[in-house]
Amino acid sequence: MLPHKKIRILVVDDEPSIRESLSGWLKRSGSEVDTAPDGPTALAKCEATHFDIALIDVKMPEMDGITLLRKLKELDPDTSVLMMTAHGDIQDAVQAIKAGAYDYLLKPFELEELTFTINKMVEMQTLAMENLILKDRLASVTRFENLVGQSPPMLKLYETILDVAKTDATVLITGETGTGKELVARAIHAQSPRCYAPFIAINCGAFTEHLLESELFGHEKGAFTDAKYTKKGRLEMANGGTLFLDEVGDISMKMQIDLLRVLETHEFTRVGGTAVLKSDFRVIAATNQDLQEAIRRKTFRQDLYYRLNVVHIHVPPLRERVEDIPLLAQHFLRRYATEMKKKIDSIHPKALEAMQRYPWPGNVRELENAIERAVVVGKGRQIKLSDLPFLQAAEEGPDYTDLSLEEMERRHIARVLAAKGRNLSHVARVLRINRSTLYEKIKKYGLST
Repeated sequence: MLPHKKIRILVVDDEPSIRESLSGWLKRSGSEVDTAPDGPTALAKCEATHFDIALIDVKMPEMDGITLLRKLKELDPDTSVLMMTAHGDIQDAVQAIKAGAYDYLLKPFELEELTFTINKMVEMQTLAMENLILKDRLASVTRFENLVGQSPPMLKLYETILDVAKTDATVLITGETGTGKELVARAIHAQSPRCYAPFIAINCGAFTEHLLESELFGHEKGAFTDAKYTKKGRLEMANGGTLFLDEVGDISMKMQIDLLRVLETHEFTRVGGTAVLKSDFRVIAATNQDLQEAIRRKTFRQDLYYRLNVVHIHVPPLRERVEDIPLLAQHFLRRYATEMKKKIDSIHPKALEAMQRYPWPGNVRELENAIERAVVVGKGRQIKLSDLPFLQAAEEGPDYTDLSLEEMERRHIARVLAAKGRNLSHVARVLRINRSTLYEKIKKYGLST
């Protein structure tokens, strides 16, 4: 049985009995069918209307099937072609495949075999059309700078970025690891009047206190043992532009005092120097930590928090915008397929469904890594569920029948800790227990934080 969608089929054969037989069968299956006795007639009909599928005989007078195939592909590349050939013309059939035919059938063939092949052709056309629609949506609706998504949380985020970008207000961006906080910061900068000046980023958690001081403020020659020359700091480099402080929650208490002073005056001194320097920069900070909890623990200054948190933007985790997953997956597929020069242009529906069921503890970054790996190992034109083994395992589900209740609890807490990093307040909320109970279980199971 052919698909419910009504498809238009053109049958081209110089034998009237074959045309009538195929036409009758296909019409009874629900298709719209037209016929042509030769190549020129077929081309004339294809110029007048679009056919989803053309069945073409290889051996015909005046214009052979392969010549017709080539001309038809030039006229209407979206028409899928199925060649019909006798046993002695296999070489012609192979040539037809190289010229762009979907497949060929050897005469005489069973009508059920024809129906099966047409079903496969229609399925492929449907996937190709869905892929084109997805690409169009991705190009037109879903892009904002380098952010991808059209879910309500993302549309709200775009609107906030546009509002904030017009001002010079300090922005604090929060969100889980891998959600794209730096991309949000870059989008604010790109939409702001400072867009033609530098965007200077620094990961505060990647440096020791001494090195962070040198990176931010710069240093004079001879300020310390390895200071063989004067170096500008990020504060100077960001003059006129934007300074992005990533992982700002990891800054030491001493550096927090120094940073607060700079944010209030925009004046600073290089390490080992005496001259007071000024720099005109806008500050955007980001963290995956709960800074209010850090204030309660006395590891983060309240006055610095208020200075940074003039405007607060929260980037939603991927599990809260599931409808964006196909768009993001297609976005990363296009990027990595192009970079690796691989002809992979779609994702199997089962793989997409599995992606939308998976919680993505590593958020967009984890999805990107998964697509990159799938492009590396993938065979053919489509990413399949088997190209995403961790998703396949998640779909099948782990076997817990031999685990004790205690071991199951240990594994679950470990997974949530891995997903939420050091944000123990968030971990406790997810597990629906209080922080003291969480500390006890971490200690009991010897889990790292």
